[in-house]
Parts: sequence; C-alpha cells; structure tokens
Amino acid sequence: MSRYPLGKYEADTITSRTGKKLSQITLEEVRRGNVSSEDIKISSEMLKRQGNVALEDDNPQMKANFDRASELVNVPDDVILKMYNQLRPNRSTKKELLMLAQDLLEKYHAPHCAKLVLEAAEVYEKRGILA
Repeated sequence: MSRYPLGKYEADTITSRTGKKLSQITLEEVRRGNVSSEDIKISSEMLKRQGNVALEDDNPQMKANFDRASELVNVPDDVILKMYNQLRPNRSTKKELLMLAQDLLEKYHAPHCAKLVLEAAEVYEKRGILA
C-alpha cells in the first residue's frame, strides 16, 4: 500500500520519465543546468502507481484514467494533440477514428486508449456527431 501523497511520503521512489528521482529535481539543480525539461515529465510507472492509489481508495474510474495516461507517456505530443482534435464532436469520420485506434494499438501499444477511441466512435455514430 502506498502512502499518499506519493511526493510527500515516497519522494525517493518517484522517478521521472528519464529515471531522475523526484528528490534530485530541485530548484538548485535546475539552476546548475542538471535538470532538463525531459527530466520533469512523469513516467508511465508513476502514473500506474497513482492508479493503484486510486484503486486502493475504491475509485476504479480514476485508475482507468491513470492507466490510459500511462500509455500516453510514449506517444509524441503532436499525436496526442491530433487525437484530442479528432475526438471532438463533428471533427472525424468513423473511419478516421478507427484508424486512430489502430495506430494507438499498433504503433504506441496503447490498448486502453485505443479502446476509448473505439467506444467514442460508436457513441458519436449513435449520436450523429461524426464528420
């Protein structure tokens, strides 16, 4: 069981996407040039840990959100931005959303995100809000 907030109680076990420990990311280290923008990005592992905390608190929906977020860590920012725009109502065809889901699954190994996009495509079709 994790002690929450993780940043307060487990700072030495928290690592960034580059593997830098939270305790190593200080203002002084930033001033020295020892912390890059990549060093402050969250890791997939940490998002999964946050999801486990949510589940321990009986919040499976929040855990599912963290699981999807953990998959997006390795998806390029431009792809995430494109995905965000494609998921807005009346912006994509069903085929475009199906292709997006396939890319998420095959290129980025993001099955939870792909499932969300497939579900959105079905709901958008039922509601008549596809392009």
